[in-house]
Amino acid sequence: MTPPPSGTPAHPSYPPPLTSQERGLASVVTPQPPTATARPAQPRWARPALLALLLVTAVLYLWSLSASGYANQFYSAAVQAGSESWKAFFFGSSDAANSITVDKPPAALWPMALSVRLFGLGSWAILVPEALMGVATVGVLYGAVRRRFGAGAGLLAGGALAVTPVAALMFRFNNPDALLCLLMVCAIAAVLRALDDGRTKWLVLAGVCFGLGFLTKTLQAWLILPALAVVYVCCAPVALRRRFGQLLLAGLALVVSGGWWVAIVELWPAASRPYIGGSQHNSFLELTFGYNGFGRITGNETGSVGGGGGRPGGGGGGGWGETGITRLFSSDMGGQIAWLLPAAVILLVAGVWMLRRARRATAAEQAGQRAEFLVWGGALLTTFATFSFMSGIFHQYYNIALAPYIAALVGMGAALLWRRGGRGAALVLAATVAVTAGWSYVLLDRSPEWLPWLRWTVLGVGLVAAVGLLLPVRAGASVRDGEPVGDGKPVRDGDPARAGAPAGAGASLRAGRRVAVLAAGLGVVTALAGPLAYTLDTVNTPKSGSIITAGPSVRGGMGGPGGGFPGGRPPGMWRGNNGGTAGGAPGGGQGAQGGQGAGGPQGTNQATRQGNGQAGNQPGNRAGNQPGNRGRLPGQAAGRPGFPGGAGGPGGLGERGAGRMGGMGGLLNGSKVSAKAKALLEKDAGDYTWAAAAIGSQNAASYQLATQKPVMAIGGFNGSDPSPTLAQFKAQVADGKIHYFIAGGRGGPGGGQGGSPKITSWVTKTFKKVTVGSATFYDLTRKA
Repeated sequence: MTPPPSGTPAHPSYPPPLTSQERGLASVVTPQPPTATARPAQPRWARPALLALLLVTAVLYLWSLSASGYANQFYSAAVQAGSESWKAFFFGSSDAANSITVDKPPAALWPMALSVRLFGLGSWAILVPEALMGVATVGVLYGAVRRRFGAGAGLLAGGALAVTPVAALMFRFNNPDALLCLLMVCAIAAVLRALDDGRTKWLVLAGVCFGLGFLTKTLQAWLILPALAVVYVCCAPVALRRRFGQLLLAGLALVVSGGWWVAIVELWPAASRPYIGGSQHNSFLELTFGYNGFGRITGNETGSVGGGGGRPGGGGGGGWGETGITRLFSSDMGGQIAWLLPAAVILLVAGVWMLRRARRATAAEQAGQRAEFLVWGGALLTTFATFSFMSGIFHQYYNIALAPYIAALVGMGAALLWRRGGRGAALVLAATVAVTAGWSYVLLDRSPEWLPWLRWTVLGVGLVAAVGLLLPVRAGASVRDGEPVGDGKPVRDGDPARAGAPAGAGASLRAGRRVAVLAAGLGVVTALAGPLAYTLDTVNTPKSGSIITAGPSVRGGMGGPGGGFPGGRPPGMWRGNNGGTAGGAPGGGQGAQGGQGAGGPQGTNQATRQGNGQAGNQPGNRAGNQPGNRGRLPGQAAGRPGFPGGAGGPGGLGERGAGRMGGMGGLLNGSKVSAKAKALLEKDAGDYTWAAAAIGSQNAASYQLATQKPVMAIGGFNGSDPSPTLAQFKAQVADGKIHYFIAGGRGGPGGGQGGSPKITSWVTKTFKKVTVGSATFYDLTRKA
């Protein structure tokens, strides 16, 4: 290789972004020779198309949003508390009197709590911020992909993300995963800008995003950090020493943006702040590195659901399903995220291979494209490997983390192959479409009674599209207008015989091009039809509770915790579309102030088919009341043992006939609160610090949301945290701080040190029972 002339920088940077005058009028599908360094110009239709994409995404995510009521009442109660108390807002407390926090940092609660402060408590005020995060994520992903791969690639990536079922599920729900997904996409977009021009400010911004991600869902936010750091060290357009210096500054930004809150919490006197939920020693650092950290990898999660060691029945995943490379393709997981996963892997490999020889000195744009493939691909593979092999708590909705990485790779890879053209690119595109169509058929066939025509349509149209992508190659028409043929001179429309090209070459070129465009359009429709159908089903089905899934019920799917519990799921639990409310408990609806029960608005057939937790005494829902058949799908074995403490067993909460506690004695969902029970707790509530106390956060959340009065969650989410101890609870009762104890509910067998059984025993033996309808309370101001 000839050495660069004197004065040439050792590490030349990528070209600066094109100005508006330089973009011209070329379309994203306009072919460019492989050695071109100019970026795809933005056509006139790009901006209107982006606005249309964002508008459709907003409508999709906002449609019938209030049908889910308070969604996950565990987080909604904390949002309500934060809207009443700034101290609860800061710590993420479950109640405004600050007895205990949720088992996550509070950043995800802050936007919702501010919304409730502005607009009042309600489903829309809680869930609209989540939906807007989804729209923002689609927009940021579009911008990140468009910079080097064009508007078409950005639109395909954004559209693929918008219709990914698990993304539509979580951007309409109030778990922390929505904000985490947005922050991760922003972080990657910032890293890509740093790879573009080598400016430190972009890496610092990425560090801030990772820090805020830590305050959203602790260590999960850092899963992709190593991959991004390695790519930057290898591919950044600045000197090696400067790269390490920039990474150190980004790390400092991460520590400051994520560590300030941790430092305040750890330094704050424990006696004057709420107990850190999910920990066994009132320590956020313990929560971070234990229950929410390495415990998720190893399965050793003291205080979790069935935690504290390996759980039976789940293979390598303990109580959370089989681990292994096929985990995310399984019945429970595949329909949530895996529709385009094979396509993303194929296009990742093809993209890196096609750009393998690019060097910054001679092909800066191609080298930049390769770096982007490595960034998105590294994020995908790191997250995929972690989710596939982690032995701790793993829910289907965690897969939203993969959605933007898959969507970006599909958009980038398809655009790159389309612009490159040629026999090899056509073969890869055709294979990708065929594999995607076949895999979509498999996923749709897992719900054989749900839209049975769709799987055959997707398969047939997909195969036609794959053949259509190959036809121009076989006809010799894959040579595009302006490319060299014959003696090396280009064929132009209207001059088919030029340069020795055979007569009719121009017409063949145009016809082949039209066939390829039509086939490509059919390929996109094929790829997105299955996930779009799942997403529309998800949007039209209310969701609530702790464990939710997208789409219809699937054959062989396990509701809730991945099939790892004895019997595959808690007793009577349907597939989990409504959070695992027990089928044996009539109507697992939301509280009176929490909106509707999930099955009601959709009708009994919908509840039976979808597994919406309404398989109780709803009219026409016969399957829910048949002995041994509670909450199981057709063909599932009856009479299998379940998780202890389920509804209808020990610890099930009252309100019979109007909605009992969800599975595991209220661990997965709350109860429906009657008007009389609500009035009882509201009476003289201002004279007490807590209107009531209940075992477990979901149990407490139902009454807190119904009354908007603080309700103490004894033992935190699982009822297994040692907060309060029996001695502390006795002291609070003696001081007149708690009015009622709500009977029922129990903590999961998490191996923690919680004192909830002792508290329950002491209360039931000491204080007067008060029955309101079918609900039981104990008046802590009156002795038995």
